[in-house]
Amino acid sequence: MARTVKQEEYAARRNQILDVAQRLVETKGYEQITIQDILDDLHISKGAFYHYFDSKPALLEAIIERMIDDVEQLLLPIVHDPLLPALAKFQRFFATSARWKIARRTFFLELLQVWYADENAIVRQKVHTAVIKRVTPLLTVIIRQGIQEGVLTTAYPDQVGEVVLSLMENLGDTLARLFLSSEPKHEVLRRMESTTVAYTDALERVLGAPSGSLKLVDPDMLQAWLPPSATERSAEHETVPAPGLA
Repeated sequence: MARTVKQEEYAARRNQILDVAQRLVETKGYEQITIQDILDDLHISKGAFYHYFDSKPALLEAIIERMIDDVEQLLLPIVHDPLLPALAKFQRFFATSARWKIARRTFFLELLQVWYADENAIVRQKVHTAVIKRVTPLLTVIIRQGIQEGVLTTAYPDQVGEVVLSLMENLGDTLARLFLSSEPKHEVLRRMESTTVAYTDALERVLGAPSGSLKLVDPDMLQAWLPPSATERSAEHETVPAPGLA
């Protein structure tokens, strides 16, 4: 019993550190926060912090892994819903993942600036491996159901789930780099939309799904990731008075 209590206390303190770190990433940015910021917020010693995490990259990895846990819990009911056909499960799978990210838009946008930096290459690879391990089995369940229903024709149900996930991750990387580009907003959006169409076509071909039966990303969700243009920001300032100046 004592061991269980200690495990619960360990998990609670670890999650507390992760909560603070995630909030600081959103408010200050990943590059700007230091381990000392976390220590000051929680009033703990450096030794206490290193009992849970041995570095700042390890902390980032843990935040992302906890997010994978969260989204997996949202996807499991979709995958195992006995009333949903396979193509509908795919649509909900993609839509739920997209909405979950949109709800954490501030965190992801702050992280985006440093995620592709060389010093985070090991963290990116570890996260990629974790996603493949956790999410591929969920996709395999849907793929096998689709084959049984006759709406998917892939001959490799146990392997193609990883291919699908790799396509989704590559699409995310491509969209992120477009988002970080200095091109005009309308051009970025156009390229994001055409890229999404191309990846969706590839996904349908890999699965052997009917053309037009799947949608990876809704265009409105792509728009939600883009910052307002200078013109839009000007219009917002004209129509929405600043606090205290109305």
